[in-house]
Amino acid sequence: MQAHYLQKLVDAHARGGLAGITSVCSAHALVIEAAMREAQAHSGPVLIEATCNQVNHEGGYTGMTPADFRQFVSTIAERVNFATERLILGGDHLGPNPWKDLPAGQAMSKAQDMLQAYARAGFSKIHLDASMACSGEADPLPGPVIAERAARLAAVMERTVSDAGLPLPVYVIGTEVPVPGGALEKVEDLQVTTPEAARETLEQHRQAFAALGLDGAFSRVVGLVVQPGVEFGNENVVVYQPQKARALSAVLKIEPQVVFEAHSTDYQPAAALAQLVRDGFAILKVGPGLTFALREALYALDQIAATLGVISPKHRLQPIMETLMQAQPHYWDKYYHGDQPALQLQRHFSYSDRIRYYWPFDVATQAVEVLLAALGDAPIPETLISQYLPHLYPEVANGLGDTSGKGLLIAAIEHVLKQYRAACAAIDT
Repeated sequence: MQAHYLQKLVDAHARGGLAGITSVCSAHALVIEAAMREAQAHSGPVLIEATCNQVNHEGGYTGMTPADFRQFVSTIAERVNFATERLILGGDHLGPNPWKDLPAGQAMSKAQDMLQAYARAGFSKIHLDASMACSGEADPLPGPVIAERAARLAAVMERTVSDAGLPLPVYVIGTEVPVPGGALEKVEDLQVTTPEAARETLEQHRQAFAALGLDGAFSRVVGLVVQPGVEFGNENVVVYQPQKARALSAVLKIEPQVVFEAHSTDYQPAAALAQLVRDGFAILKVGPGLTFALREALYALDQIAATLGVISPKHRLQPIMETLMQAQPHYWDKYYHGDQPALQLQRHFSYSDRIRYYWPFDVATQAVEVLLAALGDAPIPETLISQYLPHLYPEVANGLGDTSGKGLLIAAIEHVLKQYRAACAAIDT
């Protein structure tokens, strides 16, 4: 299966098909488990992506190298009996971004080391992103500079997989890249990528790859990152409007080699997701929207535990998380704005979901373990599911699914993923 599925997806769109794939951008074990469990009843792959800041050769903020991340995902797959040959591992925003405060030469050297690590770990979908200015450079960078740097990174990838005897990867390129994790404030006046800009980006990369003798690698470029007019900030979501992207979608008839990759599709309504796929935005990336659903379910379970009287006030989850985030503010203090009540609201309930960075902390992990232990493996009363997790109640009322605490956490994430699956029509594998 692996990355050739993405080439088949491009072929399907070129023939007028309506195929898409969900890109799960998360390093949270429960999110990855939910993605695999949701896919068990279906054919086709599960695409899991790690970002350059999250996972790199120096460890990233997760502490994992690409090889570590692959083992992490494989261990989850083995535990839930998900066939690893159905996994596609992707690297997102791979380029100098984690080291952009350094001069370009140093940042690119580190980026090349990172690409080697991703290649050796067998990642087969590679988003090359050299769009960020480094220390002392004008921002934004000229398109040809971005393309030249992306080609240099592709050369490292090609050489490494060839030397290791690994399958050749597919690539995604693009310079109009949304802010990873969503915008920082309210999003207004969002500009859709122009058809001219999309075609120019493709041509600049085509020329840069050719200059390094990488025509074969360029033939495996399957995706172009563009801005279709979707984004989310701390407190609002910009919903896809097909009429604004009509001219951009028409580019795919002229450039049938690629489909569009849409970042920041989190929180889009189901109808908007389906329309995105129909319009050629066939790779739908989602991350914070999944951990947002996880946080909603955790807080709901905390309320259920309190209602059942099985958890003490000192073990209530939201106050524990508030104390943790106040003590370790560096993951949110540059991103949230306003007075103290506004900041407290954003810390827990922002669409940007900066709280996701805190679940790996020991105090948070222990608090979740205490909560799930307090609820045990017994089914949660249906009436409390109706009260606190009403979007999951219809399936519960029909006798479907695991209604233990952990089962409901998985179901809450799957609820979001099912909307993506419905938008992404299957193709033969």
